[in-house]
Amino acid sequence: MAQVPNLKKIVLASRNPGKLADFSILLASLQIELASVADFTDEEVAETGGTFIENALLKARHASGVSGLPALADDSGLVVDALGGAPGIYSARYAGDGVDDSDNNQKLLAEMAGFDGDRRAAHFHCSLVLLMSADDPAPLIGEGRWGGMIAHQASGVAGFGYDPLFVPVGETRAVAEFSAVEKNRRSHRGLAWQRLRPLLNG
Repeated sequence: MAQVPNLKKIVLASRNPGKLADFSILLASLQIELASVADFTDEEVAETGGTFIENALLKARHASGVSGLPALADDSGLVVDALGGAPGIYSARYAGDGVDDSDNNQKLLAEMAGFDGDRRAAHFHCSLVLLMSADDPAPLIGEGRWGGMIAHQASGVAGFGYDPLFVPVGETRAVAEFSAVEKNRRSHRGLAWQRLRPLLNG
């Protein structure tokens, strides 16, 4: 693999302030400035892919195209075995368009009412893509998976998304009770970054 140019600034293909905060922590040690795609456009890219990686690539190409910068994009979501993999790639809009995290969490709890034990098993998945340009033919890719269970009720106030309901393997706390540093060290997003970062050195 060719040496990746020295990166000074990257656009994150997300408008989600939670993701921006997570990635700012992950990239801090590399002294890379992180901008949001919201700084460059109000246009939303259609996530028409059928997998996490396909949607991450769509978002990265769009963000790089509108900004002229290298782009980092993740597509991530919660996968619940007992729900046939739902909410999966539809995690952010599980309860419908224009919903918030609370709506999605309430729908998930309702869908899992009556499920106990192993039937509450789930995992977070993250596909992370870095492109040097909008037409980069060789994206850098890292993927991460974080196993756990869905709690019967929400707890904690940190994080975002399904963090109040997700209890990782070996834990009694929901992710929303973790510190930001602890979450990013252990999470699906953190694991994906750990796998992508070495590729920056070629």
